Amino acid sequence: MDKKTMQIPENFILGAAISAWQSEGWSGKKDTQDSYIDMWYKNDKYVWHNGYGPAVATDFRNRYKEDIGYMKEIGLTHFRTSINWSRFLTDYENAVVDEEYAAYIDDVINELIENGVEPMICLEHYEVPAVLFEQYGGWGSKQVLELFVNYAEKVFERYGDRVKHWFTFNEPVVVQTRVYLDAIRYPYEQNTKKWMQWNFNKGLATARVVKLFKELELKEKYGAKIGVILNPEVTYARSTAEHDQKAARMYDLLFNRTFLDPAIHGTYPQELFEVMDTHGITFDYTEDELQTIKENRVDYVGLNLYFPHRVKARTSAWNDDIPFHPEFYYEKFDLPGKKMNPYRGWEIYPQIMYDMAMRMKTEYGNIEWFIAENGMGVENEKRFKNEAGMIVDDYRIEFISEHLKWLLKGVEEGSNCHGYMLWAFSDNVSPMNAFKNRYGLVEIDLENNRNRSLKKSAHWYQRIIETSQFEAAREDEYK
Repeated sequence: MDKKTMQIPENFILGAAISAWQSEGWSGKKDTQDSYIDMWYKNDKYVWHNGYGPAVATDFRNRYKEDIGYMKEIGLTHFRTSINWSRFLTDYENAVVDEEYAAYIDDVINELIENGVEPMICLEHYEVPAVLFEQYGGWGSKQVLELFVNYAEKVFERYGDRVKHWFTFNEPVVVQTRVYLDAIRYPYEQNTKKWMQWNFNKGLATARVVKLFKELELKEKYGAKIGVILNPEVTYARSTAEHDQKAARMYDLLFNRTFLDPAIHGTYPQELFEVMDTHGITFDYTEDELQTIKENRVDYVGLNLYFPHRVKARTSAWNDDIPFHPEFYYEKFDLPGKKMNPYRGWEIYPQIMYDMAMRMKTEYGNIEWFIAENGMGVENEKRFKNEAGMIVDDYRIEFISEHLKWLLKGVEEGSNCHGYMLWAFSDNVSPMNAFKNRYGLVEIDLENNRNRSLKKSAHWYQRIIETSQFEAAREDEYK
């Protein structure tokens, strides 16, 4: 295959990510410190692949120095993880800090900085405390929003002098979509009004924490920035026909613009209010809350992009006996001939990086942004081990290089993208799939004490970081 050399721009972030609940394990956790994820796992362990879950995860809590050593060896410029809200406090109502967990976070941040890896910290990655879910209904409650702001203040007080990259949420749409829209996760309640209230309250919480961040003058004192990690699905209509175009617009409105617009523009689309009113799912809000959102927009955004989303207009009537679902306006479209990741069931279409880059440039004021997650999950990777015992994941190398190539094309055309973060630094626990599909640069060997070893992709990523260049397939090659 004919290839071309791609150059990485100067100061371009090349890092990797993970989250607290997917890596730390329960070591040191008090019985009262379950998160929503812990509660779901305890209730429905049978739906988690082979019974693995957050209980041990990768045991990052006890092995973070070993892992940070691997980060240094690979040369990661940045590493993103979360602070587990349910673990950081022992009393959520009064924001009483768990000093043992806080000291651990302190050590992780210091160890990263000492090893030349810039920490990026997310305040919530599905880790709402279980007791707040049970007592208040989780993010459906404005009281939980207030408690989150109090928690954020404690975190900023502890680590605001060293952490320069802060994020309120990772993928704030996901939990309520799986619970209240699709009803495929505990407690399996299909309730679209609750789904939309969670959406709004998380958008408002981002604005409130941005307001707090500004009041603490963390940017002025320490050069820090605050943003949010979103997962807008790049959505393509089956055809140019108006009915298919409308299907794609409605998907984008209800799933993507519900978060992108308030965070970046400070407002919600008027069309969203009209659709919510039509279907009786309008979130509870006040004019003061909308003003808070307008006055407290993020500095930048991280975007998680994995695969395209393809839709077409519905071909069958909606069942009026079930609650409103955005699928009222669309059906999924299965593109013939598409390239697939057969292990994860996701289409591989690297052009999503370029298309999103152009959208950020033209529709969102060319705000600073970066890829916060992108990666390829593969089942049973052990079969790809060579004689030396290293996983030869050439498929992952091709996946990353193609997505990075299209991202850099967007950068060359003026999109204000400043980096690429791989999901994930190491294999880790995913919701339900647990360790079934492996994503990491670093293998976690479950059968051998969770021992770590670098995959071929880690050595390849290392060379990219060292040389600021890589080889990628030419787009103008025709066979």
